[in-house]
Amino acid sequence: MVETYGLTHVGLAVRDPQRSIAFYTAVFGVHEYFRDEQQIQALGPGPHDVLAFERNPAQAGRPGGISHFGFRLKRPEDLDLAVADVLHAGGALIRRGEFCPGCPYAYVQDPDGHEIEIWFE
Repeated sequence: MVETYGLTHVGLAVRDPQRSIAFYTAVFGVHEYFRDEQQIQALGPGPHDVLAFERNPAQAGRPGGISHFGFRLKRPEDLDLAVADVLHAGGALIRRGEFCPGCPYAYVQDPDGHEIEIWFE
């Protein structure tokens, strides 16, 4: 078995890469490290995380076999702030709750409709 850093890269079909980088910067603190005419790539928030916002309006927000991806909180009390940041940045709340006492979650959407789980465990 080969050693890796784990799952570190997600490519998202989006309508407007600039809008996507603004949303993920405001909500999750990612920062741009590469850009060309068709995509913007961002690093963070983890040390090896990469999000690629690839211009593809016809496929933007369509799951294509991936139902959602997640960001794990460091503190459970930060869920309210995360949901507020999503709403302020142009996203939407789908649902929220607890997996068990003290383990809250929220499913949200980015401006293209990609579903994101924000959770604590």
